[in-house]
Amino acid sequence: MAAGGAEEFSDNGHFTHASEFEAPEVADLTQADLGALEDKGGGRTGMADLSATYGGHPVECEEEEGDFPVDFDRLWKVVSNNPQDFNGWTDLLQYCEQEGHIAASRQALNAFLARYPLCYGYWKKFADLERRAGHNSKAEEVCVKGLKVIPLSVDLWIHYINLLLGTLNMNLPESIQRIRSTFEEALNSAGWDWHSDRMWDLYAEWEKEQGNLNAMTSIYDRAMKVPTQLYSTHYEKLKSHLTSHALHDVLSPEEYTKLQAEYKNIQNQAKKEGSDITAGEEEERPPGEEDTDDSAKTSEEAVQKMQELLLASREVAYQLNECEVRKRWNYEDGIKRPYFHVKPLDRTQLKAWHSYLDWEMAEAQTAQELHEGTPVEGVAGHKRVLILFERCLIACALYEEFWDKYVHYLEPRSLEETRCVYRRACEIHLQYKHSFHFQWSNFEERHGNFSEAQRILESLEQVMPGLAVVRLRRAGLERRVGHLDKAESLLREALEQNKDKPNLHAFFSIKLARFLLKLGKNPSRARAVLQEAIELSPENSKLYLNLLELEVSGDLRVNGGGVQQCVSKALAAPLSPKTKILFSQRGLEFAEDFGTSVQSVLSIYEEHQKLLNELGGKKREAENGDNNDDPEKMSKMDDGSAVAAPVQGVPPMPPMPMTTPPPPVMSGDMSGYGGYSNWYQQQQYGGYAGYPNPWNQYSQYYPPS
Repeated sequence: MAAGGAEEFSDNGHFTHASEFEAPEVADLTQADLGALEDKGGGRTGMADLSATYGGHPVECEEEEGDFPVDFDRLWKVVSNNPQDFNGWTDLLQYCEQEGHIAASRQALNAFLARYPLCYGYWKKFADLERRAGHNSKAEEVCVKGLKVIPLSVDLWIHYINLLLGTLNMNLPESIQRIRSTFEEALNSAGWDWHSDRMWDLYAEWEKEQGNLNAMTSIYDRAMKVPTQLYSTHYEKLKSHLTSHALHDVLSPEEYTKLQAEYKNIQNQAKKEGSDITAGEEEERPPGEEDTDDSAKTSEEAVQKMQELLLASREVAYQLNECEVRKRWNYEDGIKRPYFHVKPLDRTQLKAWHSYLDWEMAEAQTAQELHEGTPVEGVAGHKRVLILFERCLIACALYEEFWDKYVHYLEPRSLEETRCVYRRACEIHLQYKHSFHFQWSNFEERHGNFSEAQRILESLEQVMPGLAVVRLRRAGLERRVGHLDKAESLLREALEQNKDKPNLHAFFSIKLARFLLKLGKNPSRARAVLQEAIELSPENSKLYLNLLELEVSGDLRVNGGGVQQCVSKALAAPLSPKTKILFSQRGLEFAEDFGTSVQSVLSIYEEHQKLLNELGGKKREAENGDNNDDPEKMSKMDDGSAVAAPVQGVPPMPPMPMTTPPPPVMSGDMSGYGGYSNWYQQQQYGGYAGYPNPWNQYSQYYPPS
């Protein structure tokens, strides 16, 4: 059992649909909800709203008179500002428990369990809190809510059953029936847990207390078909039970009749085989002597023989179950933390879960192939795989890789179950894992559920406001469904929202300009967007590069001077020498390719040469400035071993061109773009990335400066 309320969880149940594990009751409380509880009046504002938010069916309670404890507001503010602070939550809950303030404890527990619903220990604490306060019905309601979230928890099921045993009037027949039905529900949900032995034993002993020995036998017979850690203990208890009571008490009438018939058949066969041998060997008894002792002896032998037949049939089931246990023992032994905790699991534990899941899926596939597509009965099969996944996702709820593995397994089998798993992961456990939300949105879009895909992205943007990639995904989705106006409005809205953030504003300006150019077929609007962005961020070279691309790809008959205007604007901007030389080179090549007169080409060439002379030295100085203090270089210069300077009077060779590709639209420095370099790495604009030939190839056409 883990400290701090994260006790060991049960892991598996016998169920039909993965959607049975969905817990919409705790899926609606986001960081924004928690943050909204805090206002200028203090941390306790919105407590009643939080209770209403939790689950849609809050645990109703009457608020106590008087103020909350002294430090409650301070501790509540900590978790309101940072709902992911698990230690802050435990401090708050511990403080409420120490103070014994039931209203404060209710509010804290409701909010905590909305965010961390897999913490069994706190569901138990909540139920105990209500029971101590005399609210037995509310205690039951808490347990039911917890079991909807964690239907695989053996511990929580046992706690719930003990609560019912302690509060119901067991003299009433309906109470007996309710306990029995609760036990059955518990076994159907969590009876296949590797550590479910306590629940099987508790159910069997309870039926024994009710005098229902036949039901006790049935329970242990069912347990013998489940691979659990203490499977052999169940077998020993079953054998002791069968041999300690009369057979007609421990067996159902049908099985008892069948056992008697089997015994008689064996006896008749034995008599038939030995009739010739025993004929005439019976002793004669004196007149009047009765054979009561022999009859009693025969009866005892019959009971013993029937017990042997009974145990022999159970031995077969035990051997089959033992085989399944042996298959899984090493995998189960490798799992050291089957309960939920926010502390990371080590690589060995993660690997153990992956190996176990892969093996169980392979077993199910093999069993399915052997049965030629018919439903597989027994331990191996689809149900068992679902059970193991649900066990894994208690311990590994915060690991995206296991949710991803689960949905990939489920999608070919059931879209609705896959959808339920996505919802549970994204709305409860992976609220801040944007990549998995994208995956869910893509899933819905692939299957034609566009409105749900839109809702998923909108909800994600509310939880993680300002994340550029989310807004781009929203715009992309609207574009794909044909809502171009909506896509454009989303980009423009992002543009307006980020005017105080130059890098993000430039980023969205580039995206909007490309959208207007490629889809809107409106170069003038795209140009206006980039020019406005340049006015706000004149030092951003990416804006000039995109504007240059727009001009180069445009119709020269409409705007023939656009390219040179863009180059001139870049050369006048506060850009680095390296970038200015790059733009000048591109302007020169464009003039060479599309210039209308040789005079204009020569003029641009002259300007380019001047720029090289002015900025080339500064560029090299900036690039090599860090090496000026290199001791080895300094020593070479001192002893004359360094390369000599050019001889005066000899015209220098024209500087070599920039062969390094220009910076992409999203350069390696992504500090202003949220670090999404992998998402936004663009192809080099304009096709001017690198030229193998030096620029002095034009020396045969143009005289040196």
